[in-house]
Parts: sequence; structure tokens; C-alpha cells
Amino acid sequence: MDHEAPIVHDAFGIPGLDFNMSNVIMIAIASLIVFIIGVVGSRHLQMKPTGIQNFMEWLIDFVKGMINDTMDWKTGKVFLPLGLTLIAYIFVSNVLGVITLGAVGDDLWWKSPTADAGITLTLAVMVVVLTHFYSIKMKGGKEYGKDYLRPLPFLLPLNIIEEFTNTLTLGLRLFGNIYAGEVLLGLLVSLGLSGGFTAGGIFTFLGSGVALMAWQAFSLFIGAIQAFIFTILTMVYMSQKVGTE
Repeated sequence: MDHEAPIVHDAFGIPGLDFNMSNVIMIAIASLIVFIIGVVGSRHLQMKPTGIQNFMEWLIDFVKGMINDTMDWKTGKVFLPLGLTLIAYIFVSNVLGVITLGAVGDDLWWKSPTADAGITLTLAVMVVVLTHFYSIKMKGGKEYGKDYLRPLPFLLPLNIIEEFTNTLTLGLRLFGNIYAGEVLLGLLVSLGLSGGFTAGGIFTFLGSGVALMAWQAFSLFIGAIQAFIFTILTMVYMSQKVGTE
């Protein structure tokens, strides 16, 4: 993957304001796909769900299970929309680059949005900021401040450092797994096209094609696991902030 990102420099005439147009387009596509799934899954609701409604109800129960595993439902039910949005959006974003990679010239336009560290770290920062917001909202500013002095006051520096490490690990874990998968997919494609139309080249093409399909299937699994990990850790961090234990 020797491609570069299509960067628009000094956007809207503002010096230093740069946009990665691939990220902008892929974020919009992932958001649109999740929105369409949500709309289609909630239309024509039936008492005996079928098709996509059945899938959506299963997903809701799955996220409810994650919340119940990390905090009591009375406290955590407000986070159900957040959990549903995260797991759906991250999974769709993870698998967009598994289907195919699209390059025009030297610029890579079609890829997984989560293969960019800027996007995954932005998601992580959003999650951590929300944990602080709900902690203050549900417990009050006084109790929120006391949490940094627990279990012992001299642990205050470590509790502060933990906020930064949680943010970095949450974002970089997702980025590293998805980016590595796309790099390998790109290498397999390059390998398959490197042999030309010789007998050895055809054998290489077929071999790399089998490996490519196997890795795509595995990448779908990794994409689902990483969406689950990001969402469950979000609920864990939230429970630590809003819980009373």
C-alpha cells in the first residue's frame, strides 16, 4: 500500500485547515449505511420480527447485555443509543476496506475510515469526554472530583494519567488492527498481479486469490470483534465514572 491520502490543503481559504477527502467521503458513506439500516430495521414493525427487524432486535439485546454486564440497567439504559451507534458504525467502518480498496493514481480513496488513527482517536476522545460529562451530570461536580482521590489521595497523578492512557489505547487498538488488515490485503492483491500472464504468474494469482478471500473472511471477524471491544470498553469506562462503588 504505497498510496497517499488525497489531502485538500488550506480548505475554504483558511491557512492550515487541511482535509483528508478519503476520510470525509468514507465517514459519510459509513454514516449513511448505518442510517439506512436503522431506518429500514424500524419500519413496518411486527410482533413476530423477521429479516432486518429481527437482526436489529438481536443487536439491541446484545448491547443491553453489554450494559448489564458493566452496570445496573437503571443507570445504564440511557447509554443504549450510544452503544448501538458505536457498535454499528464501527463495524460498518471496519469492513468497508475489507470489501475492496479503491485508488485513483497515487491516492487511496476507498478504505476503512477506522484505518486512520485520527478518526479512531477522535472516537476515543469523544467517548472519554462523554464519560466525564455523564459523571458530572449523574453524580455532581463534588463527587466527580472526589473520584480522582479514590481509593487514596496520593493516587491523583496516576488517576489523571489513566485518562490519557485509556484514550490512547482505545483509539490505537482499533486503528492498529484495521490498518494492519488493510495492509495485508493490499500486499496480497499486489502479489497476485505481480506474476503477469506466465504459468507461474497464473499460479501465483490463484494462490493469492484464495489467500485474499480467506483473509477477507477473517477480517470480517476481526472487524466485528474490534467493534465489540470498543463498545464494551466504552461501557466499562462509563460505569467507572457513573457508578457509586
